[in-house]
Order: sequence, then C-alpha cells, then structure tokens
Amino acid sequence: MSRYKALGVDVKKKGISAFKGVVDNLFPGAFCVITADPANPDFGLVFHADSAGSKPVLSYLCYKESGDPGWFKGLAQDAVAMNIDDVICVAAEPIAFIDYVAINTMRIDRVEMLRALSEGFANVFETLEACGMPVLFSGGETADLPDQMRTLDVCGALFARVELGKVVSGYEIAPGDLIVGLRSGGKISYEEGENSGIMCNGLTLARNCLLSSEYLERYSELAHPGRGRLTGRFRYDDQPDELGMTIGEALSSPTRIFAPVAAAVLGEVGDTVHGMVHNTGGGQTKCLGLGGNIRYVKDSLPEADPIFRLIQREAGVEWREMYEDFNMGVGFEFIVEPEAAEEVTRIAEGFGVGVQVVGHCEVSSDRNSLVIESDQGNFSYLPA
Repeated sequence: MSRYKALGVDVKKKGISAFKGVVDNLFPGAFCVITADPANPDFGLVFHADSAGSKPVLSYLCYKESGDPGWFKGLAQDAVAMNIDDVICVAAEPIAFIDYVAINTMRIDRVEMLRALSEGFANVFETLEACGMPVLFSGGETADLPDQMRTLDVCGALFARVELGKVVSGYEIAPGDLIVGLRSGGKISYEEGENSGIMCNGLTLARNCLLSSEYLERYSELAHPGRGRLTGRFRYDDQPDELGMTIGEALSSPTRIFAPVAAAVLGEVGDTVHGMVHNTGGGQTKCLGLGGNIRYVKDSLPEADPIFRLIQREAGVEWREMYEDFNMGVGFEFIVEPEAAEEVTRIAEGFGVGVQVVGHCEVSSDRNSLVIESDQGNFSYLPA
C-alpha cells in the first residue's frame, strides 16, 4: 500500500465511476463535464466545483502558531485555481464563481479569517481581469459548523460556457502529438512572489511527513487519530536550505493559475490543441483519462522542484508514487500538433512561466498508458 493511501487518500478515486451513468455529458472522457445549453444548441455549459483540498489544515496550524490570519488569504487563490484551470482544459470561458466556506467557529475567529479570505478573492479576480479574463464573483455561503468541522474547508464552484465547435475534448489526441508542460513553481509575471509548485494535491502526505508531532499534542484537531500522522521533524517556520522559504510558506504556496496562458494559446493556435491537462489529482498520471489508445511518453520532464525532493526524502516513498501523487513541477500540459509546440512555448514564455516540451504521444494497443523516463527511474502507469 502507498504511503498516501495509508493516510486515507486514494488518488485513483475509486467509486466515482458510479456517477457516469447519471451525468449528462456531451463529451464523455473530456477533462470536464459539458452539458447541453437548453437555450442555445450551439453552446455547452460547464459547472465545476472543487476546493483547496487539505491546505486549510496547514493554514490553520500556521494561524494558531503565529496568530496571523493572513495565512488564510492564499486559500482563495487555491479554490479559484482548482476550478478555473480545470474548465479551461475543455476551452470553456469562465463566467461566474461562488464560494463555500465551512468553519469551526470554536477554534477560528470567523471575522478575521473571512477578512483575509475576502482580500484573497479580491486579489485573484483583479489579477484575472488584468490578464484579460474577467470572472464575476457572485458571492457564496458561509457555514458555522463547530460540530462537523475540525478546522475549516474552503470550496468554490465555477460556471462557464463553451461553443461546441471549439471544445477541446481530447478525442483528437494522436500519435506524434507533443506534450508541452508549464512549470508549477518559481515566479511568473502575474504572481506576487515565489511559488513552491505544490498546488493543491498531495498535501496530506506532505504535511504528515514533514511536520512535527509536537503540533498534535497542542492541536489534536489537526489530524485523524490514525497511523502515520505528523511524523516529520520540522516546525512550520523552519527553513531548510534547499527550499528558500519556510515549510509553512512552501506548503501553503497558492496554486498557480494557468488559465490566462491557456486562453492565450487557444486564441492564437487553438486549432492545433488536441488536449489540455491540469495536473491535480493523480499528478503526472492525470493525462491517462484523455484520448483513446494513446501511450503518453514523458521523457523530458524538468527536475522536480525542491519541495518535492524534500517530501520524497522525508516520507521515504518511492519515486514512482511521487509522480502519481504530485505534479512534480509541471502543473499544466498542452497536447498539440508537433508544429505548434514552438508557438505554444513562445506564448507561455511571454507570461514568464517556465515551459518546455516534456514528452510525446505514441500508439497504445488497447487502452491508454503512460511511461515516465526520469533521472529517478522509468515508471509505467495504466488507468484506474
């Protein structure tokens, strides 16, 4: 059993297939569900919901230790990014966002936490508008749930629409296509500071292998009382040399928003884009859900960001599992016709984001597959 699964998280999300027969989806297998627009047969509607994952637990710890509610601010970007970067994968235009915040008001000052979150939402929507991608913030819901929530949860839902003739469904992915990857770490033109690259996946493993058990003694609400909880050697404000930031800052780095880059690519070379992948749950194996009978070969991935190397070393997990649990430094991928790769790279570089061709597509005999060839070894994966 993987270390992540032992902590209670299944990256393959067994059980969700039960919904396939009841969801109205015009493009089965596309990155997001697209439903028919009853008012306009030329368009599809995309409703998407996601959250900041378990990052709020880390923000809560840093808040309790420091007394600074500013640790909650980045959760707003996490909630928006996890939605907007998914819907852009089918070329949908984001229209409006709402949030849902559930709080244990016995442990968190509701007013100061919501003030920090509101500042975060204001910043992220101002950034999107400055990038030419305005999104309406249509309010949401706040729930005081002291008997249900250990700490807090920050979720969001996004409404988008897409012209059916422009949907990027993944159906056209073909042998010979190239995979162009965008870096999740570092700093880009529309971000305030350096990003560790962690995004919103794998945080349960990262948090539990890095942080000290001393925190459980003070805050039992931080974790389920099961095995493997907070077995690390670091405090939240420790700064390992290789990170260039504290543990708390690295694990709470807001998920990078790739949508403005993707929109620019679609606007200039959209006809050459056969698929887009937001490397969230499933990490580098997320591509397995797109296309048919495709063998994805990722043989030119960049070196993983320092946070991933630190997690691997401290958790003692195999590299094979790391590529399945984390984005490993590449947060978003374009699967494009070979002649478009250079243009996609040029567009992305204009935003200051790290970008490179990370692999290519081949024929797979009967189902999709993935091969990762890296300095840490060669690994093969199949769909769940």
